[in-house]
Amino acid sequence: MFDPEAIGHISEKRRAWEANELREFTERQPEGRPEYHTASGLPLKRVYTPEDIAGTPFEEIGFPGQFPFLRGPYPTMYRGRTWTMRQIAGYGTGADTNQRFRYLLSLGQTGLSIDFDMPTLMGYDSDDARSEGEVGREGVAIDTLDDMEALFDGIDLEKISVSMTINPTAWILLAMYVVLAEGRGNDPKRLSGTVQTDILKEYIAQKEWIFPIRP
Repeated sequence: MFDPEAIGHISEKRRAWEANELREFTERQPEGRPEYHTASGLPLKRVYTPEDIAGTPFEEIGFPGQFPFLRGPYPTMYRGRTWTMRQIAGYGTGADTNQRFRYLLSLGQTGLSIDFDMPTLMGYDSDDARSEGEVGREGVAIDTLDDMEALFDGIDLEKISVSMTINPTAWILLAMYVVLAEGRGNDPKRLSGTVQTDILKEYIAQKEWIFPIRP
């Protein structure tokens, strides 16, 4: 439990900060709007202190690496796992991008971030008439498991974290990735990385989509 006396002291210091530094600064430079909210509509305070969790049961906070993960997804956080360094890459064929991946890894990159071309993002094969002029242009073209094998040739999937910048067809590319790993004898539980898997992102950010937006 938090010490009520200590919480009271923090409350006094916060009120003094609001009456002095905050007041003086906002008189010179007012905030952009009177209230701020998260994307889901929850109100955001200007600053948070131990006052905000003083009455919160420990069970709702938990330990790092344990549900509800409020203190981080890993038990030791960055003591044992440093920030992943990755530069997004993807162009041409799987073999073309593989050369780029190997170069980046040789310079110390610790993860891979894949950019897929427009036909792959939209679920078209490279030889589809609608893919003309777009194959491998804004990312790597992946149509088959052979393409995925070429993309990760010579790369240990159990030791490298892979991020895939893909949304509507993410489930297909992720399935290819897992099948590739299993074919190599890798343990799927040792694979790490992310896929965006956000079909609304294509509609909002890129102005293109597979699924009709209304449903």
